[in-house]
Amino acid sequence: MTGYTIGVLLLVLVFGLVYFGLAHRVLDRLYLNDRTALALIVAMIVGSFINIPLTSGRVVTSINVGGALIPLGLAIYILYRAGSVREVGRALLGAVITAVVLFGITYITRGREAWNVYALNLLDPLYYYPLVAGFVAYLVGRSRRAAFVGAILGVLFLDIIDLIFYLRLGLRGTVAFGGAGIIDATFMAAVVAVLLAELIGEVRERMQGGPELAGHSRSLLAGLKGPSLKRTPADIDINRDGLRNEGGEGNG
Repeated sequence: MTGYTIGVLLLVLVFGLVYFGLAHRVLDRLYLNDRTALALIVAMIVGSFINIPLTSGRVVTSINVGGALIPLGLAIYILYRAGSVREVGRALLGAVITAVVLFGITYITRGREAWNVYALNLLDPLYYYPLVAGFVAYLVGRSRRAAFVGAILGVLFLDIIDLIFYLRLGLRGTVAFGGAGIIDATFMAAVVAVLLAELIGEVRERMQGGPELAGHSRSLLAGLKGPSLKRTPADIDINRDGLRNEGGEGNG
């Protein structure tokens, strides 16, 4: 029950940040605005009460609208709007690595007593999955978008791996994609990944005097605002694509 309480508190925190306009920077990077984000949160809350059965028999599977379908749709949307092929690649790679790491944790701790054997009982087991997923997704994805997508898809990929595991071994089991709704590990992992990306990214940008322009697509740079962009001599000529010359502001 403690895990669900933390999940609800996290949901309330995110809702409050969005409602009071304190998450504008993050939402902008995810191609969302406050109104759309609030609508998505409400939709995920309502969708948390809707489970769609997929299969029955030896392995019972279902998918939750608020915990899986809506986050999946959001992840696909962000991938579609991503600024570069490299970022899409990092997001997908992060998802795969996140799923593999989570499955490794599941495998070595299968059975309640394993959490004590591996000294993992400091926290409720429910916490480890979103924390690990968010951390791994950020390390691989690096950007806010890639980390967010990697965390969501990574947790959903884990459910697919579990399903394959049950089917190959002929075991009985239940696989519920996003089974806990909006407070499932999918949502919590995405929040952890974005928070890490925001905090660490903000510190890095302040230390280097702004985000670097080198190595990023011009379509992506056109969406950045403010005079704090860290320019290199080669970037000064970008003004013809929407950015002003040295000392000016972005056009986007």
